[in-house]
Amino acid sequence: MNAVKRFGSAMIVPVLLFAFFGIIVGLATLFKNPDIMGDIAAEGTMWHSIWSIIESGGWTIFDHMELAFVIGLPISLAKKAQARATLAALMIYLVFNNYINTILTLWPETFGVDLSQGAENLTGVKEIAGIATLDTNIIGAILISAIVIWIHNNFYDTKLPEVLGIFQGLSFVVVIGFFMMIPLAFLVSFVWPYVQTGIASLQEVMLQSGYIGVWIFHFLERILIPTGLHHFIYTPFEFGPAAVNEGLKPLWISELSEYGSSDAPLNELYPYGFLLQGNIKIFSCLGIGLAMYYSTPKENRKKMLALVLPATATAVFAGITEPLEFTFLFIAPYLFVIHALLGATMIMIMNMFGVVGLMGGGLIDIAAINWIPLAASHGGIYITQAVIGFIFTGIYFVTFKYLIEKFDIALPGRKTGEEAKLYTKKDYLDQKNGEPVVAAENTGNEYEDKAVYYLKGLGGRGNIKDVTNCATRLRVTVNDPGQVRGNDYFTNGQMAHGIAKSGTSVQVIVGLSVPQVREYFETMV
Repeated sequence: MNAVKRFGSAMIVPVLLFAFFGIIVGLATLFKNPDIMGDIAAEGTMWHSIWSIIESGGWTIFDHMELAFVIGLPISLAKKAQARATLAALMIYLVFNNYINTILTLWPETFGVDLSQGAENLTGVKEIAGIATLDTNIIGAILISAIVIWIHNNFYDTKLPEVLGIFQGLSFVVVIGFFMMIPLAFLVSFVWPYVQTGIASLQEVMLQSGYIGVWIFHFLERILIPTGLHHFIYTPFEFGPAAVNEGLKPLWISELSEYGSSDAPLNELYPYGFLLQGNIKIFSCLGIGLAMYYSTPKENRKKMLALVLPATATAVFAGITEPLEFTFLFIAPYLFVIHALLGATMIMIMNMFGVVGLMGGGLIDIAAINWIPLAASHGGIYITQAVIGFIFTGIYFVTFKYLIEKFDIALPGRKTGEEAKLYTKKDYLDQKNGEPVVAAENTGNEYEDKAVYYLKGLGGRGNIKDVTNCATRLRVTVNDPGQVRGNDYFTNGQMAHGIAKSGTSVQVIVGLSVPQVREYFETMV
């Protein structure tokens, strides 16, 4: 399970890039729309040409999505020499696709795919880096990258005889992968067309399940957040092939201009109610934040506001919900279950009223690729979305405030004289463990300071087995969990938001600077 969690968190590395590129394409679509911008945006004008150039850059990651995942996974999962593992993954992935291209060219009748017709004229075929191959989407990219990471972690340090020394390290990893791809390419060439047929059937089932399917998707996406497995719920929908082969995100962005120029109902143009979980981050977290504030005694509310306001704003605008959700998750887990139930119900009702789109992030992301480019032609549906959302903000507020007060849930600031802080899993399990507060060293570099401090708190270099990260947490596997310091150590001087432990798996809740901290951390272990 720990390996699955690490693999799921590793997928966040390439996924984080999609938000920026999606916003760029959304803005370009907006600024190229004459109905909104007027004659300045007419085709042939300098304004239209400039934004066409910018839009073409925005499409880069969507056009080369497989390469982003092939390259992104080794950054998190390779245990050493991540840069070399990344190069090996890219080379072996290209080798794999070249093998498939040649196999299908030599035996088109055997495998039922004739590449001579051109990739653009064939279903289930795609050009990747100029190679016509089977469209295995990110599934193929993740599979090949995972195989290369395994090879790299097990054979990168293999000592070869002196005469073969030139093939050590990176070259040896590539050599092994080169030959492993031959049988795998034959297997994929034979099996994948059947997989594509199965995926098409699955897509039909999902479309036919309607609102129930939408509810199940969003409930699972939310309830699995503590395990880190929620990545496996939304990623196949967002980037394919669960709902559509190319992924719902690229589909939405590619058709954004057409949606903006059409008067047809948006849910007819784009009949998918998935990837609307950003509404939970906006409307639900707003209600939770208000409930936490108003259930706090008046004498503590000023201190509580200083915590709840930035945490709620981060959830609403950036879509990072961890500070709020993890505060009550481990103190009163049933509140998190209620949160998932209410959130999924809100999304289902929105979808019943015609709300669709690409709304997986926070307010900034949703506005850029939904509301702003489509407000002129579909503004009514977004008003409906806001009305339903704020109704559920009220439902969340009343429900959570009632439960917090009724059961006297010990959320931060509810006891007079108590220090108000957002809680973590470690707080709940240990409470105060009485360990002495240790002053943090100062090197002048915030990221390096934190890396040094965390390493000491985790038991030193000899206690670190491997390390990776997700969007906000440094995920470390230690040899002896008994050497890991308590929560007070890590929260000292705001060095971290806290830690969570499960056996030898330790998560230091760092925040959005975790990639930079990890870079320094890895140089020390």
